[in-house]
Amino acid sequence: MPRGKSVSSGDVVTQLNQLYDDYWEFTLKEYPLSATYLGDHRYDGLLEDASADAFHRRVAQSKKYLDRLRSIKKPSSKPDQLNYELFERELKDNLEAAKFRPYLTPMTQQSGLQIDIPELVTYHPFGSLSDFENFSSRLRAFPRLVDQVIQSMRTGIRARIVLAKVTAEKIIPQLEANGVQDPKKLDLYKSVENIPPGIASRDALRVRSNIEEAIRQSVVPAFEKLLAFFKEEYLPACRSDVGVWSLPDGNERYSYTVRHYTTTNLSPNEIHDLGLRELLRIHAEMRAIVDRIGFKGSLQDFISSLRKDRSLYNTSAAELLAGFKKILQQMEEKLPSLFGRLPKAKYGFREIETFRAEAAPDAYYYRPPEDGSRPAYFYVNTFRPEQRPKYTMEVLAYHEAVPGHHLQLAIQQELTNLPKFRRHGGYTAFIEGWGLYSEELPKLVGFYNDALSDFGRLSFDAWRAARLVVDTGIHHKRWTRERAIQFFLENTALSELNIASEVERYIAWPGQALAYKIGQLKISELRARAEKTLGPRFDIRKFHDELLGDGALALDVLENKMQSWIDRESGIHS
Repeated sequence: MPRGKSVSSGDVVTQLNQLYDDYWEFTLKEYPLSATYLGDHRYDGLLEDASADAFHRRVAQSKKYLDRLRSIKKPSSKPDQLNYELFERELKDNLEAAKFRPYLTPMTQQSGLQIDIPELVTYHPFGSLSDFENFSSRLRAFPRLVDQVIQSMRTGIRARIVLAKVTAEKIIPQLEANGVQDPKKLDLYKSVENIPPGIASRDALRVRSNIEEAIRQSVVPAFEKLLAFFKEEYLPACRSDVGVWSLPDGNERYSYTVRHYTTTNLSPNEIHDLGLRELLRIHAEMRAIVDRIGFKGSLQDFISSLRKDRSLYNTSAAELLAGFKKILQQMEEKLPSLFGRLPKAKYGFREIETFRAEAAPDAYYYRPPEDGSRPAYFYVNTFRPEQRPKYTMEVLAYHEAVPGHHLQLAIQQELTNLPKFRRHGGYTAFIEGWGLYSEELPKLVGFYNDALSDFGRLSFDAWRAARLVVDTGIHHKRWTRERAIQFFLENTALSELNIASEVERYIAWPGQALAYKIGQLKISELRARAEKTLGPRFDIRKFHDELLGDGALALDVLENKMQSWIDRESGIHS
């Protein structure tokens, strides 16, 4: 190869790496809470600028990055080409999302400042005097953030881009929980309950007083102001129809979210029909277990009997947590037979905070920071343990912790050869598809011995298939909330408590629920293809290591990558 050419290709990669770094630096600066969460502490005293001006500045910056990318020649090596293509895809997606002005609806019952701020105590550092001072300055910046959010939501009212009333109503108790008279009752106050002994007592006294004052004078009044706005102005302006179709740009908006979350070109109707077909298949498997147990009656009768049998439910938060710990400890011992590479990061257990537990899911995963300063967390919802069945604990643990989200996300974060936008980003269809695929994986190493636990696994699979039907039903076929709930009652074994919060989640977050089943089906299809092509040469550990080895990819990109791997393993290109 001529010498000049190799230098120029090196220059191209250097330019691209600089661009990826610039983009990531900009992202961290714009979203200081995310920076703190990931273990970058340069912006620990700041909160996000949620104004319309800041939103437009970010959009303009995305355009500049896209122009810069396109001015650089596409690199020649496969890994560098993949970075280039994924970066271009991310920027184009950012720009498409911006058309729908997401800043006009900055809160749902599952996201927004009413959750982000109280949660700060779980990841903001509290080791040094400056950590406490940064925390205090964040609390004092909170009223400005609230004013920006109110202003954006007022613009949303004028543009008729507002939440469904059922979503907005769920936010009110979350706001009320933070409007207390005594700052010591808020989770934010936990920050000063254990000031490290290395901080001088005079300084400790000062920071405790500053933080207490910031909560009382800044945080609580700002929450009260937001609550008054919600009750007096926002709720009356909310839409009574729950589907996103009822927004002025609703159909276009839903088409975008479907593409964004599934990384496919499937139409809402195709997805709806896929969900119905999957339900038929899963119900047949569930029926086989019911027959094996010897229950006489319909599948619905069996599910109804499970809902009524109190011995199948947890009695306390402690029992729930202990059960999850035991399940995961046993699974961890078997991981080396399914994976060659395991993450270095560990995970711990946390209970979902009381103020938001009612509207929160059963459990979820919180990834570790890049600096290794704390573990990842498996968050468990211990609200009303008597409504949380024991027979779904295995499937839930495998999805949220191992071999599910912890393996995939912690490994991704440890892929130091990837640019940071890939290490800390990724595609929901892959991330949640992997989580759902991971629910069945433990069967290969001897788990789900109990017939009811296996029924629980299938009930979760049915739940994700029903999501395809219900999400497209609500947002495309104009279903009501009641019809969606009824469909779940008839087709899944979820408790009524869970069904209501699930349906309300889809109302608030159009399209996201489609990612799970669509990602799972693609990963399962790729494994079946590899097993068929490679026969006795198929090694599940190698398959999983390859699948997870480039982070969370769009499904079309994943398919190309895994097909190349199958070809290499089978000697087609050797």
